[in-house]
Amino acid sequence: MTKAYDLAREAFAEWGVNTEAAMTALSKIAISVHCWQGDDVGGFERKSGSSGGGIQATGNHPGRARNPAELRADLDFAYGLIPGKHRLNLHAFYMDTEETPDRDQIELRHFTPWVDWAKDRGIGLDFNPTFFAHAKADDNLTLSHPDQGIRDFWIEHGARCREIAAGFGTALGSQCVINHWVPDGSKDIPVDRMAARERLWASLDAMLAPGHDRKHMLDAVESKLFGIGVEAMTVGSHEFYLGYAIRKQIALCLDMGHFHPTESVADKLSAVALSVQDLLLHVSRPMRWDSDHVILLNDDILAMAQELVFAGLLSRTRIGLDYFDATISRTAAWVIGVRNMQKALLRALLLPQARLKATEGRLDYTARLALTEELKDLPFAAVWAEHCARADCPTGAALILGLERYQAKVATRG
Repeated sequence: MTKAYDLAREAFAEWGVNTEAAMTALSKIAISVHCWQGDDVGGFERKSGSSGGGIQATGNHPGRARNPAELRADLDFAYGLIPGKHRLNLHAFYMDTEETPDRDQIELRHFTPWVDWAKDRGIGLDFNPTFFAHAKADDNLTLSHPDQGIRDFWIEHGARCREIAAGFGTALGSQCVINHWVPDGSKDIPVDRMAARERLWASLDAMLAPGHDRKHMLDAVESKLFGIGVEAMTVGSHEFYLGYAIRKQIALCLDMGHFHPTESVADKLSAVALSVQDLLLHVSRPMRWDSDHVILLNDDILAMAQELVFAGLLSRTRIGLDYFDATISRTAAWVIGVRNMQKALLRALLLPQARLKATEGRLDYTARLALTEELKDLPFAAVWAEHCARADCPTGAALILGLERYQAKVATRG
C-alpha cells in the first residue's frame, strides 16, 4: 500500500466511502473486449467478401493482426495490461478453420481454437452474427430483403450463430451474449417502411425460434440511427428493437454511437430498464455520430458509469466495447479504452451515493450542485493506481513504455 493510496483512503473515508469495497466491486465487473479492433474489422473468412453495412476502419497503422494467431497474441498482451478478468467478443467472420463454409454453414467446430484459447485463460466468449461484408448483403438488406431466398440465408446464419453461442456458453461455463445487429435500410426515402419492418420482425422470429438454455446463451438486439448507404431509413430502429426486446423478453443493446448526437445513452438506461430485464451496452465515442473512436475518460463515459452504479444496473448490464481505429496502435487502443471504462466505473463506485441521493430527495439542488463539484477534487487517481498495482498492471510512464515496445515488435508485420 502506497502513501498516496493511504491518504486517498482517508480522504474518501471522510465522505463515507470505502475504497476497498469500491475496488472489490470493480474487480468483479467483466468487460467484453471487441476482437474487431485488432484487425480493422476484416475477419478471417477464407471466402472472398465485400465491405458494406456502413462498416469502415480508416488508417493503415503498422501491426494489424493478419490471422487468428496474431490476433490472439495481441489480445493476450492487452489483457496483461488491464486489471481484472474480462471477456472476448467475437464476430462470426472471425472463424479459425482451414475450411471455407459460407455463413449459412458455419458450426461450432469452426471456432474450436477460440474456445480452447478462452478455456486456457479462464475467460468467457460473446458472439455476433455477421450480417455485412458478404455478397448477399451488398444491397444493405439481409433479414428484411424482399427476396425470401436471401432472407432464408440470413435466418439460417443467425440460427447457426445462436447454436455456436450456446456451444460457447456450455464449453466455457459462462453465459454467452449473442448480439444481433443488421445493417438493413434505405439510402433514399422509402414508400413502404411497414413492409420492410414486417419482414425483419418475421425473420427475427424465425431466427430466434429454436430454444437454447438461457444459462448458456442470451440474445440481444441492437438498433442504429442510420448508416452509410442507409441514410433515409434504418429498418431496425430504436423503437423497433425496444418493442421487440420487450415482446420477446430478450436483452436490448444500446450503442453509444447509434443515436442522435444530442441524445444521452446514459439517460436511456433507467428508462428502458423499467421494461427490459437485461441490457447490453456498447461503449464507443461518436465524435461525428457513429465514428467509433477509442473511448476517453470524458463526461459521456463518466455519466454512463454513474448511471449504471446509481441505478443499480450493474448486475443486469453486460458491458462491451465497440470502436475501431486503424490510425493508431490497435493494442494500445484496446488497453486505453478498457482501462478508461474501468476508471469511469471506479469513479462512480467511489462517490457517496447515499448522501447524493438523499440531498436530491430533499430537493436541495444547491447542496447537490456543491457536492458534485467538490467531489471532483477527490484523489481518484491514487485509488486507480493502487488497483492496478494489486493486479500487477503498470500505470503512467511504465504503461506507455510497455505499449510502445509491443507496437515496435508487431510493426514489422507485412
